[in-house]
Amino acid sequence: MEEKNDTQTITDSEFLDLLRSARQDDPESMLELIELFKGDFLRLSKFIHMPQEDAISQIIVEFLEFIKRSED
Repeated sequence: MEEKNDTQTITDSEFLDLLRSARQDDPESMLELIELFKGDFLRLSKFIHMPQEDAISQIIVEFLEFIKRSED
């Protein structure tokens, strides 16, 4: 049986708009980006040797820091 694909898709321009807004400290945009990558964060957390909740929190912190220091 196939797994259901639960990934959300958005256009490139919508994604770039979210990134720009998140870089300007817009909390809504940050939450949308986290929600967009939530499945990936959950999968990655399984490979980190710490409690899953802590691993997900650390991934999200690193993700947001990466967004803030990246340029267009």
